[in-house]
Amino acid sequence: MKFAPVARRPATVIAAAVVWFAPFVPNLTTSAAAGARPQHVFIIVLENEGFNKTFGPKSPAPYLNQLAAQGALLTQYYGIGHNSLDNYVAMVSGQAPNPKTQSDCHDYVPFLQVGIADYGQAIGDGCIYQRNVLTVANQLESRGLTWKGYMEDMGNDPARESASCGQPAIYFPDSTQKAEARDQYAARHNPFVYFYSILDSGTDCAEHVVNFSALAADLKRIGTTPNYSYITPNLCHDGHDGGSRKNPCANGEIGGLFSADVFLKNTVPKILASPAFRRDGLLIVTFDESDVDWNGPAVTGDASSCCHEQPGPNIYPGATVFGAPDHGPGIVGPGGGRIGAVLVSPFIKPSRTSAVPYNHYAMLRSIEDFFGLEHLGYAGQQGLRTFGTDRNIFN
Repeated sequence: MKFAPVARRPATVIAAAVVWFAPFVPNLTTSAAAGARPQHVFIIVLENEGFNKTFGPKSPAPYLNQLAAQGALLTQYYGIGHNSLDNYVAMVSGQAPNPKTQSDCHDYVPFLQVGIADYGQAIGDGCIYQRNVLTVANQLESRGLTWKGYMEDMGNDPARESASCGQPAIYFPDSTQKAEARDQYAARHNPFVYFYSILDSGTDCAEHVVNFSALAADLKRIGTTPNYSYITPNLCHDGHDGGSRKNPCANGEIGGLFSADVFLKNTVPKILASPAFRRDGLLIVTFDESDVDWNGPAVTGDASSCCHEQPGPNIYPGATVFGAPDHGPGIVGPGGGRIGAVLVSPFIKPSRTSAVPYNHYAMLRSIEDFFGLEHLGYAGQQGLRTFGTDRNIFN
């Protein structure tokens, strides 16, 4: 099956925890009509693992590898930068890193914009993008389609953040940078609170960016399942924290890829069994970036890129981020490293593998094409491949 991409042209420069279900394997003969395209997209974003560890022979993630066998494994999927936040921002807006997002915005400050570059890239520095910078959420709303962000632990400690639209206090340090035992939510893993186009729309953000616990009820009916669901586990369950018994998560759990795999095992079967997924769903599981060690005498790890990734207008040679010279979106390299991705859908036959290069901009472009939307930011980059035109995945 081949989905025709929506033709786009670049902008010109302008001045100025849960019950386990048995694995569900989509039935291609009953679930998906020929020529249809996904209209309920679910994205689960995990943290900080390279492809070889996740999908290698000694992987601590057996469930994720089992899931890959139910659909398609993208072996050449890359993050776009280091550290976390710039990747999350890119996934929903196509905006390239700036020094503040590269350093995860420890202070929650507005983006000071001085102009617009090619492909709608905002020129400047900061965290909260101005209202003219749109996200895929804004695009979906403008078409009468629905979306939600499901954030695990958000609001568990009301003194830190609200249970809906859990943004830090503007102009203050982000109190969610470090996990608490009962609240391991991290705002930097919630891309929607970094855009005034979402924050300034009345009660919109509070209605759409909710605690992860709301997902189970929303999945029960097609009418309550968003067309676009963005799911962020907490700092333990996404694999960010606590990789060993000697170094556990804030609540004492073992984290790392082991914990991320348990989260998937507890969550994914509910998605795959939902009426919306069975009719026209697509599940995407990926990571924000590959692993990098910033603590040694020398920075080590994967900062490779693909797909002719552009650095954007806001990377300043000679600046330092986390003590390392900024040499590109990956700080010590041009990208976020090779991470891989898994796609499962009624439109995808089991045991598919694709070596076509993709990154987070390509994922955004693919989703925009499924819904017939314009291409935001670097999702509009010429020559970028998309999932729907990949015959290794859909045919």
